[in-house]
Amino acid sequence: MNAPPASGAATTAPGRQPRPAVVVAAVIAFLLPLAGLTLLLRRPALDIVWQHDPAHFWLVLVAAALSAVVAYGTGAAALLRGDARVLLVSLTFLSAAGFLGLHALATPRVLLDTPNAGFSLATPVGLGIGALFAAASAIDLEGPRGVWLTARCRLLRSALLALMAGWAVLSLARLPPLQATAPERASGPFGALALLAIALYAWAAVRYVDLWRRRGGLMPLAMAAAMVLLGEAMVAVVFAPNWHLSWWEWHVLMLMAFGLVAWGAQRQWHEERFAGLYLDQTVSGSREMSILFADLQGFTSWSESHEPHEVTAMLNTYFEVAIPPVVQAHGGDIDRIIGDALMATFNRRGDQPDHAQRAAAAALALQETTARVAARHPGWPRFRVGVNSGEVSVSVLGAGGGRTHTVIGDTVNVASRLEAKAPVGGVAIGPGTLALLPEAVTEPLGPLELKGKAEPTDAYVLLSLDAEPEGHPT
Repeated sequence: MNAPPASGAATTAPGRQPRPAVVVAAVIAFLLPLAGLTLLLRRPALDIVWQHDPAHFWLVLVAAALSAVVAYGTGAAALLRGDARVLLVSLTFLSAAGFLGLHALATPRVLLDTPNAGFSLATPVGLGIGALFAAASAIDLEGPRGVWLTARCRLLRSALLALMAGWAVLSLARLPPLQATAPERASGPFGALALLAIALYAWAAVRYVDLWRRRGGLMPLAMAAAMVLLGEAMVAVVFAPNWHLSWWEWHVLMLMAFGLVAWGAQRQWHEERFAGLYLDQTVSGSREMSILFADLQGFTSWSESHEPHEVTAMLNTYFEVAIPPVVQAHGGDIDRIIGDALMATFNRRGDQPDHAQRAAAAALALQETTARVAARHPGWPRFRVGVNSGEVSVSVLGAGGGRTHTVIGDTVNVASRLEAKAPVGGVAIGPGTLALLPEAVTEPLGPLELKGKAEPTDAYVLLSLDAEPEGHPT
């Protein structure tokens, strides 16, 4: 579980220079839909009408479903890793999914007998809002700006869902400004929204191409391609009349855009599948954090004298009461569990300035809850816990077939060594953690010779986080 020290400087993978032939082929591929649209609009005789309600309903519904799948996947990754770029990508696809779902319901004789203006205009509105999120995801989100956004992840998502629900209510009630008949195509303010969205999607595509050039990988390229296709779909929204071939084209372009990102995500290894989109500070950045290690003293000898199913039952009984105080009560993240050992991190997303307080409180709570379990099972091994605070490197490690998002550095190593020196049933903390806990009640463990450290490290047994009682040693 120990990792070698690493620099906290953010780095990116070596860039990839695309071959000229590939660039030319990609440009041609993405210009073809615009060329086809231009041809159909200039030759109205070719832009034939084909009204097929079931085809429209399923085409839009499948596109919305694919967008929802991508929104869910990126949203889960954004919450887990605290990555602002992936958060905004998830909101891009959530916006498209919700409003496309409403547009699917505008298909005649699906939900309503007559066309509905709000449901018909849901596509340019959803893609327009999505363009704002897409462009925002492509700006510089490193540092406090990104932390501020991720801290409001659930609020942003709830606001977007509320907007969708409000649009549906206004549309069904035919309240202003959605009381008119369904328009032939986006025009007026909705046409202006579409033109702005086209520009935003184009800019986002350029930025994701730049990300791909710096890092390589499939996901940035898939995102760039999706931005281009969505921008082209908005072009068709503005100019294509309903039920004509040019109108069907933008439905297909949307389906291709969402399908491309879903395919790109599926092609990635299931662990950290969206790592190609992470901010530099998520891929390889540095952060002030607190690290907690817990390990059962005497586990090896105990397990040698018991059946495997008994060992498993003992570990699960302990972890059922040990993990909730760390994760639910104090906001820690379980980095890994290996056998009887547990490693947790605090301030992984940069939104816990009180990370030392949280880690120390979690450590004490862990010992309190597991002590009650041990009291019911005399002879079971007991936990030792170590906590250390300081700067760590937050990194994505590994390659296709096995990747993990973890923390490495001297702070991590010292936390592990402190755990090995902690008294059974107690919590050992390092000087970095103690400096952030001015009210903590401790007892000195003295300078400890820790494996891999050239100089002794001061360590302390944490007794409580309350103000120091009179006469108590610290």
